[in-house]
Amino acid sequence: MSSAPAATPSVTVIGLGPMGRAMVGAFLDAGHRVTVWNRTAAKADDLVARGAERAATVEEALAANELVVLSLTDYDALYAILGPATAALPGRVLVNLSSDTPARAREAAEWAARHGAVHLTGGVQVPPSGIGNPESSTFYSGPEDVFEAHRPTLEVLTGADYRGADPGLAALFYQLQMDIFWTTMTSFVHATAVARRNGISAEEFLPYASSTAASVPGFLAFYAPRLDARRYEGDVDNLAMGLASVEHILHTTEDAGVDTTLPATVRDFMRRAVERGRAGESFISLVEEFAPSAAAEGA
Repeated sequence: MSSAPAATPSVTVIGLGPMGRAMVGAFLDAGHRVTVWNRTAAKADDLVARGAERAATVEEALAANELVVLSLTDYDALYAILGPATAALPGRVLVNLSSDTPARAREAAEWAARHGAVHLTGGVQVPPSGIGNPESSTFYSGPEDVFEAHRPTLEVLTGADYRGADPGLAALFYQLQMDIFWTTMTSFVHATAVARRNGISAEEFLPYASSTAASVPGFLAFYAPRLDARRYEGDVDNLAMGLASVEHILHTTEDAGVDTTLPATVRDFMRRAVERGRAGESFISLVEEFAPSAAAEGA
């Protein structure tokens, strides 16, 4: 493999869903020669009209360039598409921007290595509309020298946040972000459902929801060092108070005729912690309910 890419190296993109199409567009706009392949060939028509080169087969797409960006649904799609074309993998750098678990990313890296390729795991933190924006970011992990050699090309898509040599790290950081995102957005939708049942529109509720969301970074910054130090003292909040608050949320939800599963789940975790003697500790001691530390497990 070359030690460093050219100023505007060529690249292959496999997978032309909304994200893959946005990536091809960004590469073309930056002056890169792009070879594309998709199961449904017609999805490449407008990209070819813009200057992309359509590969007739996966093998042809792999042979066209050292750098191959994969934008697929998951890693099952990786094996389904590249599995029959392993003879074309030696010498390729597979930048896998498909979503899956850290364990599967490590397995894919081993699979690629067995077939003479290098696997870089990626976790894109923005929707397709954020591609091409340097303020957007993508997690990467895998061999650092390979990542650095292709960093300028990858930064055409978004800013690049290299997490380390372990191929599972980019997938892990991505899933951690998704844990926060989907939980937060689901709570917003749930609260909006309660508001709707009380005659309050989403637009009317929005500034208050936004104000609460804007306060969250301050809480994160305050509690993160305490979590790392396993300091759960209840000097600022305690689980007994938190449990009472969530009970009020649960009752308000019930009164509105809205599904209570979400607040009930939070209530159940808090109640269990209180029953285990944590009533006077901060709510962040729930981390020991989710994943007990070795000390707690041995107690």
